[in-house]
Amino acid sequence: MSVIFNLDAKKNARILLLSLRKIKFHVARCYLYELEDLICEFDSADILTPVFNPDLFKVTNRIANTMAQAVGSSRLINPLFKQFNLDKEYELFFIICQSPLDILTINSIKNWRNKCRRVVVWLDEIWAKDIEKWKVQLSFLQEIDYIFMNFSQSIEGVSKIIQRPCEYIPFGIDAIKFCPYPLNRERSVDLYSVGRRSQVTHQALLNLSERINFFYIYETIKDLYTADHRYHRSLYKNILKKSRYFIANRAKIDDANATGDQQEVGARFFEGAAAGTVMLGVPPECESFTRNFDWEDAVIQVAYDAPNIVEILAELDSQPDRLQKIRTNNVVNSLLKHDWVYRWETILATVGLDSTPAMMARKARLQNLVERILTRKNSDERSAAHYSDRIHKQDRTQMPVV
Repeated sequence: MSVIFNLDAKKNARILLLSLRKIKFHVARCYLYELEDLICEFDSADILTPVFNPDLFKVTNRIANTMAQAVGSSRLINPLFKQFNLDKEYELFFIICQSPLDILTINSIKNWRNKCRRVVVWLDEIWAKDIEKWKVQLSFLQEIDYIFMNFSQSIEGVSKIIQRPCEYIPFGIDAIKFCPYPLNRERSVDLYSVGRRSQVTHQALLNLSERINFFYIYETIKDLYTADHRYHRSLYKNILKKSRYFIANRAKIDDANATGDQQEVGARFFEGAAAGTVMLGVPPECESFTRNFDWEDAVIQVAYDAPNIVEILAELDSQPDRLQKIRTNNVVNSLLKHDWVYRWETILATVGLDSTPAMMARKARLQNLVERILTRKNSDERSAAHYSDRIHKQDRTQMPVV
């Protein structure tokens, strides 16, 4: 099967995106494709999508990366074997590499450096202990103008190799679509858990769901792939918006061999907060977490192995006012801080490009949502206070005269 390049072009586009959405279908990549879709909405962007057999690409990509390691260079090695020739110029070429294994796909564009004034790579996941292993692939980034990275504690090591500007950038979220307001759906899912989980905690929750009316959603399949990332994100956000509690732990909490005990912020925290869930788990002990989730009870700390999870939930359920405050704070802070438009604004400012009118309109919409939520919250509080005061007065009038 030969490679086909699909270019979804816009008139006068200033941005070029290279997307692996027709090659990489794992659900773990869907939030990155969400960012690409939004860039196309609020900026003028062409999106170049190679179409290739995903199983065959696993083989060719592994061979290409092995060859790069063997020869000590990655500049001419292309896992797709075919190149696309750009026929127009762009202000910015942007690609998200979830792994260093993705870097070589840049070679599938023949003249990317000549046709693009600025080039930015978003490097999603690389652990500090593995940086030396990926030295050949990372050296390719010496031709890139700016590198943005999610893993804050890996930046120094990558920067030493490539000698290019490397900056931390947190995950983001489509805060508008994940926002539970204004519909304010009933939260009919009691607890939602995705990805890695503790068998101890899981078994306690299973036992609870067998005993009482407790709706517990969890994954039963490994190596999840999706035919369409938009469908997956839609299903995911709708379950989250209907969930009361959500398990969120630091990235790869149960795999110290993979992380080297490095603690980083995973995407789960941004997703759970934006949907207004009450997050339970073990957050990372790092500056990037405290900076991005700096409000009270953003995550309620619960041990990874929590045999007493049922008692913890019962205690929380006895505090409805606290739970409502947590949900509101999570949603409001997500709208103000974590929408993808803020991440894209940071990238544009770094490379010297202006924000677009559509970006300004989206930020205004985010602010409007915040104001509506807070206005309704204040109204609900006044109504509750009025009702409490009325009941108190009725009780006093019914008191016997002594």
